[in-house]
Amino acid sequence: MSNLFTEEQIERVSRLFGALGNRTRLKILLMVADSKRPLHIKAVAKNLKTDYAAAYRHVKVLEEAGIVEIYEVGRSRVLSLKSQSWLMDLLSKTIEAIQVDKYTRIA
Repeated sequence: MSNLFTEEQIERVSRLFGALGNRTRLKILLMVADSKRPLHIKAVAKNLKTDYAAAYRHVKVLEEAGIVEIYEVGRSRVLSLKSQSWLMDLLSKTIEAIQVDKYTRIA
């Protein structure tokens, strides 16, 4: 095992990549980033054409990974990005890394 990272750091990175490794969760993040303001989870579910419970489960994974915040507004739950610039930078760098060599595939 590498001495570069602690077990806690490895766990947090694993949770982050696990959350980002799902297509639906990436769509949710991009939806919130594109809106420029917090979104009701009901709106997320409607946009994804899924039910509230399924959307909420995805949002909960994103919250546990530290990417979004969920808070209550009246009787509704709303989510927002903790740091939009951080997320967009991470996604942009990932796209750049993937495009470096078109012939190398990440399995």
